[in-house]
Amino acid sequence: MSDTFDKSTQPPPAYYQLGPARLVGGSGLWVWDADGREYLDCAAGTFNLSLGHNHPAVVDAIKAQTDDLLFASSMFQTDVSNRVMEMLVELSPANLTRVNLRSSGGSTATEGAVKIAQLHTGRRDVIVPFRGHVGQTLAASGWNGMSRLRAPFPTVYPGAVNVPDPYCHRCFYRQKPSSCDFLCIDRIDDFIRYASSGSVATILIEPISGAGGNIVPPPGYLKRLREFCDERDIVLIFDETQTSFGRTGFLTAAEAFGVEPHMMTVSKGLSGSGLPLAAIITEERLVGMDRSQHGFTSGGHPVAAAAAIATLTLVRQPEFLENVRSVGAALKAALLDLGRTYPEICDVRGLGLMLGIELSEPDGSKSPRLANALHAALMDRGVITRVSEHSEGNTIELRPPLILTHEEAQLVVERFGEALEIMRVRS
Repeated sequence: MSDTFDKSTQPPPAYYQLGPARLVGGSGLWVWDADGREYLDCAAGTFNLSLGHNHPAVVDAIKAQTDDLLFASSMFQTDVSNRVMEMLVELSPANLTRVNLRSSGGSTATEGAVKIAQLHTGRRDVIVPFRGHVGQTLAASGWNGMSRLRAPFPTVYPGAVNVPDPYCHRCFYRQKPSSCDFLCIDRIDDFIRYASSGSVATILIEPISGAGGNIVPPPGYLKRLREFCDERDIVLIFDETQTSFGRTGFLTAAEAFGVEPHMMTVSKGLSGSGLPLAAIITEERLVGMDRSQHGFTSGGHPVAAAAAIATLTLVRQPEFLENVRSVGAALKAALLDLGRTYPEICDVRGLGLMLGIELSEPDGSKSPRLANALHAALMDRGVITRVSEHSEGNTIELRPPLILTHEEAQLVVERFGEALEIMRVRS
């Protein structure tokens, strides 16, 4: 058990500890609770409201679809699911031409992609970087690069191999990006030889880590990783649950880094509305897994698919993506400026509107204490964020809706400054 369950503040049936606020409405960047208090939602729901709360175009698409067809079994086609698959191929790297739309969340899409890799290669092991968070189902929990997600369960799916991630700010090998020549990739061979079963099907990686601390790989890392996989006939899967469809200022992180993975999984921002929808996008050569081996009741749900069409139509516009890059760069620069006044901020990193603010103690060591203190102070100032590693890390995860304006970004920075002052007073 992680948190003490305070029954006095919870609805009687609640299984988990819930936050004290009861949300009742939202619009754009803003959300408000039953007491009328407004919040800047800089977590975009659960990083999935790419167009903010109740975007009119998405809401209209959802309402129109509910008048036509609420649900269809996967044994049938629908116009909306067919169009989503077409759009996903149009917006993905050119080598990815087939779409499995039978998942409703990132965890099950991840598992489906691994199944495809295992069936194609005839191998079993899954390599995931340290701090990688690729899902919450039992198998995905066993692959995650954080032991706290595995520790409570007596049975963990076999075949997980965790390797050092490209966390240059705190390099596992104590190297510098300018001179390491991607040692963290070369050493994967040692893990394959000595720590795996000898039968590796896939390397599964978030191009930018999500829950692991918003770690951005150095230039060239992902291209070299693709070469490493090709040389060993290992399937490279990009888990783009958090990074796809505008979050980095590009349609996908694969595009941002100029790399074509062999497979890609997407969810969260796909529907833009919070409705569950996920997809596996693959190369032609990876087709062949029987439909009975991976399918879920709500996969390809028509209402979520209608929301996805509206969302993808908006986020693919060049001016939309340019605004994400522009506002994200300005927000990052302003937070770096704050770091010059507040040395607790030891790093600000990210692309587009996927930013991480890392906190450290005066001796430079990681500080989950300060990260959680800043998170609480931001909530006091009406700014919703997350703390990495499910509140046990030392990085504030900043993921506002992609419709954030320069003026709203400045407001976020002002409240960060106020929260840092609050944190100092409290400590």
